[in-house]
Amino acid sequence: MNMEFREMRRRRQLLEETESRAILQRQTAGVLAVSGDDGYPYAVPVSYVCQDEWIYLHSALNGHKIDAIRREPKVSFCVIDQDQVIPETFTTYFRSVIIFGQARIIEEEAEKKEILTVLGAKYAPELPQEAKQEIASQIQRTCVIAIRIEHMTGKEAIELVRQREQR
Repeated sequence: MNMEFREMRRRRQLLEETESRAILQRQTAGVLAVSGDDGYPYAVPVSYVCQDEWIYLHSALNGHKIDAIRREPKVSFCVIDQDQVIPETFTTYFRSVIIFGQARIIEEEAEKKEILTVLGAKYAPELPQEAKQEIASQIQRTCVIAIRIEHMTGKEAIELVRQREQR
């Protein structure tokens, strides 16, 4: 798919792709936005893992986000890396990544198990056996979602750019 995405207006604040990917690796929560009921956007916080060109997350088998993805697979996903409010200057020193992509529900059990194992390793690395048992007991009641990254931008506050340039 060759979709044209908007260029970021404040190019100086654009993060390198390697830094955006590092943010995706180190953070543990993001916000998934889908086209919800009656055309209303629906954004929901989720735990996730990023591998190569994919974001993976898990969910209940049914619900608002699952219905929305089945109806319209185009989604966006946002991760906040830094959010430091500076009251004296009425600004925020922020760093974040936004992804646009296509979501799909993973139906094949072996693939679901593989992704759930990766999620378990990220969130409970010291409990591999317990994660394996949890996956086995919950896999039939768990939905796994894969989002193919089509476009990604990372952005940071201009003040952070200036700090880095002064070093």
